[in-house]
Amino acid sequence: MGKIISLVNQKGGVGKTTTAINLVTYLADHGKNVLLVDLDPQSNASSGLGIDPQTVEKNLYHTLVLDEHPENVIIRTEFLSHDIITSNQDLAAASVELTGMENREYKLYNVLRKIRSKYDFIIIDSPPSLGLLTINGLVASDEVIIPVQTEYFALEGLGQLLNTIDLVQDHLQPKLQLGGIVMTMFDRRNRLAHQVVKEVRKHFPGKVFDAVVPRTVKLAEAPSFGKSILAFDRFNKGARAYRQLASEVIERSENNSVEGE
Repeated sequence: MGKIISLVNQKGGVGKTTTAINLVTYLADHGKNVLLVDLDPQSNASSGLGIDPQTVEKNLYHTLVLDEHPENVIIRTEFLSHDIITSNQDLAAASVELTGMENREYKLYNVLRKIRSKYDFIIIDSPPSLGLLTINGLVASDEVIIPVQTEYFALEGLGQLLNTIDLVQDHLQPKLQLGGIVMTMFDRRNRLAHQVVKEVRKHFPGKVFDAVVPRTVKLAEAPSFGKSILAFDRFNKGARAYRQLASEVIERSENNSVEGE
């Protein structure tokens, strides 16, 4: 069964979608069968991979709210090494429409259980909020990866997010685990950035990935060209960081599978 991982941080601008795009790309480059689920109505993960969400006939909304089978909304493209379920602005209405539905927190869980056996990894790019869509992503997941920006307010809001994860574990998805924290937008010339990484590692021993994603112009530019950093500039420092992150995610997944046997 494929491992389902949500990328979550209610703060915007922390590199969450950039991490989602590049993690799925490098997992696929490692030979894994991967699906990216764009759970954000802003559709940045879709557009960042060169897909115009407005031209896609069926997207996540159709399976999440209208009960379309997920096989009918998966996009398989020649230029991507992985599959994707896109979103668009219709998904913003889903939070309202889901409110009155029975077992509303389990809608995405039920969708992904129909297809998870086809993939090694399913990566969910969550909205920058802790609303019903993000809760659906958490309930559907085995693990959460939290991108944390290496700046002064890095730990601000992290406690609230961890409390939300605890609540989901207690009431909705007891098997949900914290898969790890990935430090993003790291500027090695900035002393504060080094201090932030040290502080987060101290607070979450064993949970912070060794891969630290640097702040680079190429990483910022790549989505505007509809490309991952692998396709845009594979020799960039950011590319090396995301390759390392994918390797760590695979290694942790394999270790957890062995421990669970």
